[in-house]
Amino acid sequence: MTGKSRILFVCTANAARSQLAQALLRHTDSEHFEAFSAGTAPTEVDPRTFEALSHLGISTDGLRSKSIDEFQGERFDYVITLCDKAASECQSLPGAGEAMAWSFEDPVTSTKPDAFRHTLHEIHDRIKMFVLVKTKH
Repeated sequence: MTGKSRILFVCTANAARSQLAQALLRHTDSEHFEAFSAGTAPTEVDPRTFEALSHLGISTDGLRSKSIDEFQGERFDYVITLCDKAASECQSLPGAGEAMAWSFEDPVTSTKPDAFRHTLHEIHDRIKMFVLVKTKH
């Protein structure tokens, strides 16, 4: 046991939001947390996800779109959904400690300019707060 909290970020396609969250948590605090991501209906990682992370100098190593089924039977301290659809589909994930639902607009379908960078910053702010709260001893 590493003593690290295991976090699984889930969105529908595992193309943007959950990938951003996984990379950001890894970047923010890999000492206390192990971050994973998955989708309820995975597709491919959107290239703009990699661009937004690279722009901030955040590693994208190992990021790939994967199904929540890959984590069947694994134990997570936190399962955090990043969209309402995933939140309703992940009500009863076995092996989940605390379930949290964060909702962010999907940058893939957004018409806003800089949608990916905007979503990246929103998720980063939430992750910094999460780390602050969960590592206070």
